[in-house]
Amino acid sequence: MRGKTILVVDDEPRSRSGFKRILDEWSAGRHRVMDADSGVAALEVLRREPVDLIISDIRMPGISGLDLLEAAEGLGLEHKPVSLLISGYAEFDYAQKALRLGAVNYLLKPVSRTKLIEAVEKALEVGENRLRAKRMEKVVDPVLLDLGQQRPAVSEAVNRAVQYIDEHLAEPFSLTDVARHIPVNPSYLSVLFKEQMNVTFSEYVTRTRIQKAKELLLTTSLPVSEIAERVGYRTTKYFIKQFKEQAGISPGQYRSRDVTER
Repeated sequence: MRGKTILVVDDEPRSRSGFKRILDEWSAGRHRVMDADSGVAALEVLRREPVDLIISDIRMPGISGLDLLEAAEGLGLEHKPVSLLISGYAEFDYAQKALRLGAVNYLLKPVSRTKLIEAVEKALEVGENRLRAKRMEKVVDPVLLDLGQQRPAVSEAVNRAVQYIDEHLAEPFSLTDVARHIPVNPSYLSVLFKEQMNVTFSEYVTRTRIQKAKELLLTTSLPVSEIAERVGYRTTKYFIKQFKEQAGISPGQYRSRDVTER
């Protein structure tokens, strides 16, 4: 997990500094822990820079913790933080509204060190999962998505061809290899595939390989040369050429752009 930014919001100085101290000690430099003494100050931070987790007291003068979550949602942030709300009052309505506003947990004061750290770790994990899901949305090829929804309507031969492609993506193979596996005549499979999938066999293979490459670029630190091998390309040069044709940019640029957007 990359370093995160955690924002502690509480109008009580002792509580605020206590939470920050605990999290600084726990983090040991892995994450950045900031603090704000009001909802207004917290919103200023959110407008200025990305925050991964908000830990806010509910009862604060002016903008409450619940108001803060609503206002943060209204900012239309590209990078939406997850949130933990803390209260000195065991009021069910507070907890219910907090969860409706997207809070991943609701803690009652006094909050022990163990409970705070446990809640923060779980909240950061939720945030990481949301980020991963958002990043994966960028990868999905709309053509492949449409084709995936059409799969039940294709013939057994085409279905087996698609399955073979998915299972042997890391290996170089040809239409003839797949036809021999089914087995059917290669020319017949070529015509059948285009007729039922609305793309040629080679286009489907290329799109599938590039989509898998995008996933690896976003979720691993593997060098481009190794990713090329894992998606069935014999040379990195040809892989980069195919990637540029599909994505409009090189694999390195694709990965770098994702890092800057996080």
